[in-house]
Amino acid sequence: MSFAEFETADRRLVLLKALENAAQYRTNGILLRRYADAVGHVVSSDRIEQDLAWLAEQGLVTTVQSGGITVATLTSRGLDVATGRAVVPGVAKPQPGL
Repeated sequence: MSFAEFETADRRLVLLKALENAAQYRTNGILLRRYADAVGHVVSSDRIEQDLAWLAEQGLVTTVQSGGITVATLTSRGLDVATGRAVVPGVAKPQPGL
């Protein structure tokens, strides 16, 4: 696996973990990007949108557009992946205690 693949998998986990901690498991793409920046994943809004689309294809989140902003909601399956109860190739496994 290349560094870029590790980075992508970790970023997807970061997005799931952010949603796990959000009220009602829901937040918008702008806040997700800011959170990703804060934990070392400095990427474009387009990259966050692509990750959210990929996570939605995997059934880990649902997304809707509201006023031109993507709002993502964690699914039950996404919660299982965020907490390490399920594994999805392309998403990093959470580390103990994190």
